[in-house]
Amino acid sequence: MRVLISGASGMIGKAVSALLDGRHEVHALVRDAARARPGDLLWQPASALDAAQIAGFDVIVHLAGRPVATLWTERAKAEIRNSRIEGTANLAQAAAQAFLANGRPRALICSSASGYYGSRGDEELVEESEAGLGFLAEVCREWESAAHPAAMAGVRVAHMRTSLVLDAEGGALAKMLPAFHMGIAGKLGSGHQWWSWVSLKDAARAYAFAVENERVHGALNLAAPNAVTNAEFTRTLGRVLHRPTLLAVPALLLRAVAGEMAVEMLLASQRVIPKRLLEAGFNFEDPALEPALRRLLA
Repeated sequence: MRVLISGASGMIGKAVSALLDGRHEVHALVRDAARARPGDLLWQPASALDAAQIAGFDVIVHLAGRPVATLWTERAKAEIRNSRIEGTANLAQAAAQAFLANGRPRALICSSASGYYGSRGDEELVEESEAGLGFLAEVCREWESAAHPAAMAGVRVAHMRTSLVLDAEGGALAKMLPAFHMGIAGKLGSGHQWWSWVSLKDAARAYAFAVENERVHGALNLAAPNAVTNAEFTRTLGRVLHRPTLLAVPALLLRAVAGEMAVEMLLASQRVIPKRLLEAGFNFEDPALEPALRRLLA
């Protein structure tokens, strides 16, 4: 197949591109002409996309969006929202037009986030669970709704509700490691909040699974089947690194330093179950946290 990927330079985008490149013809949507390779397409997420440009692709994987792990000023929140909703809406409109005219692209695989569910305590969250409250939940609802024109036209649309992605070279885990190596890491707040996670390897494999399986559509929880609490995550990572984790970071301090972002990302409780991926036959190679961390940090 011919696969077009937005956000191909990000952590997940690089992994998905590398995995699919051995199986299909892969190109990227890029904003900077200097970074474009032969076959790549130039785009601006906030601008309409010519349907003819994407009519030759079988599948679009849409990963582009401003990082959320930052201080949520009003400007940052607007950029987070707009970077996801505008880009998705423009891609979906172009995909709908191209599909109705030429029958391609046949699928649009969109990134989303487990933030869709908000903070839900011990509740087991499956794809049919209602959306939650908060900024991230609102963004995720609008983000997924923005792809509706493509689905209405007959394009197969999937929304990958991605949890914390673990990789030693980037993302949240890489940012945690210095404190753990120095022995000054500890649980966040009470530590009772559920942290759903997935290894980068399984995240890329799940995207490839969605690309290649025509029966996969709608919301998909992209999380390993064994969520852990923040306290358990902290103890496990400390054990793997042979470092103490006796300290704790008070919730009050996290709120004071990182504000709303801390409340919705660090202290929120999301016990996400990958029900639909498992039912579709996807096999997680990293289903449990400690073996996954030992592989990543070997």
